[in-house]
Amino acid sequence: MMKKTVLLLLLMMPLLVSAQQKREFRGAWIQCVNGQFQGMGTQKMQQTLAYQLDELQKDGVNAIIFQVRPECDALYESSIEPWSRFLTGQQGKAPSPYWDPLQWMIDQCHARGMELHAWINPYRAKTKTTNLLATTHVAVRHPEWCFDYDGLKILNPGIPENRDYICQVARDIVTRYDIDGIHMDDYFYPYPAAGQQIPDDAQYRQYSNGIKDRGDWRRYNVNLFIKQFYETVHQAKPWVKVGISPFGIYRNKKSAAIGSNTNGLQNYDDLYADVLLWVNNGWLDYCVPQIYWEIGNRAADYDTLIRWWSQHAAGRPLFIGEDIERTVKFGQQAQKRTLSQQMPGVQGTVLWYAKAAVDNTGNYGTVLRQNYWRHPALQPQMTFIDKKAPKAPRKVKPVWTSDGYILFWTAPKGKSWDDVATRYVVYRFEKGEKVNTDDPGKIVAVTPNTYYKLPYANGQQKYTYVVTALDRLQNESKPAKKTVKL
Repeated sequence: MMKKTVLLLLLMMPLLVSAQQKREFRGAWIQCVNGQFQGMGTQKMQQTLAYQLDELQKDGVNAIIFQVRPECDALYESSIEPWSRFLTGQQGKAPSPYWDPLQWMIDQCHARGMELHAWINPYRAKTKTTNLLATTHVAVRHPEWCFDYDGLKILNPGIPENRDYICQVARDIVTRYDIDGIHMDDYFYPYPAAGQQIPDDAQYRQYSNGIKDRGDWRRYNVNLFIKQFYETVHQAKPWVKVGISPFGIYRNKKSAAIGSNTNGLQNYDDLYADVLLWVNNGWLDYCVPQIYWEIGNRAADYDTLIRWWSQHAAGRPLFIGEDIERTVKFGQQAQKRTLSQQMPGVQGTVLWYAKAAVDNTGNYGTVLRQNYWRHPALQPQMTFIDKKAPKAPRKVKPVWTSDGYILFWTAPKGKSWDDVATRYVVYRFEKGEKVNTDDPGKIVAVTPNTYYKLPYANGQQKYTYVVTALDRLQNESKPAKKTVKL
């Protein structure tokens, strides 16, 4: 009997691992700072990005985090900051033939039912490999706002004008572009470099506000910025999600009782980023700690860290940043997926980085599309922003067209951003099957369109199709049903 039970559990293991959530953030970072698009040209870059998006869509990805501001520059049309050299090869030079990568990516992602989150680096004004800045660059116009550190230029977080400046840039992006989120990575104060000191004595004397400890003062500066940034974005557009992707360790236990049983660089102590304060104060809408290590890493064990973040940072939606190449190297995709599903505070994953999934490194992408992310998923709810669902779609009707058998519907009526439908979920149920929209396996599409092409066969089999409406924060309406013969 015992042998049969063990055998049954082994046979069920893939099914247990691949159990899907109906709501899950499935993100992928597309970075430009590695130079993958530099000098590629408009047509080739569009072809490359379109191919990446097609493959990521097949993998089940439902959100793209696209880097648009790596060093106080722009991969979008801006009157504030110069065009990025990571786009054209020369800072300040517009792309030719002309295009706006951010707007193009928004259109492409939305057409595929994906969200687009614009990824900015807040303080970094120059990377180590940039040698020439445009005359319109903030570090040229305001050198007094920056300091040099380990080959970088950094907007000094201790200067109030820099908070205002970064928020001005964010407001410009949010106001002019139909993005779903705005995203910051893990660079606040610079990563420590041996033998180098942050040159902020003058600012500390001027703006210390009576704070005796330099570390506390630096954290205070970043906290002020994060709060101002969050308020700036939501004042402009309440539905745009503010996301932050901190380094994977908050604090080590040897530094503080609340810390994790790890031994590595710390957000709080080394980058002056008090991530838990931001989560607990509601100054961000989602958090993506970069837990890039493997399970069993001696200094920073993935298992230890995912449990720590799930326990301490679930006051806002928590997604895990996962390194594809390291996961594949140690053969841990299944183990990490199981851990993620077991953690009550974890609601999604963001893949570092998109191209590794597209290239199917170690068969990672194939496993996603055939198993873990086989069916589409909706975004996690953010009821602290909006919990009101839109009305149901109207006039659901199948129609024969020159393009085939199409299921059409009409958008529900809505007056404001929180009740207007922006996407639709299409479910399919077989004859006699109970309609259950909680079953993610029945989702066949998440689409911005008010139609869906039916897979017509011979007209002998009855199916019930259900369509629901989603608003900007993917609150879901009641279902509208239609039975068709395929």
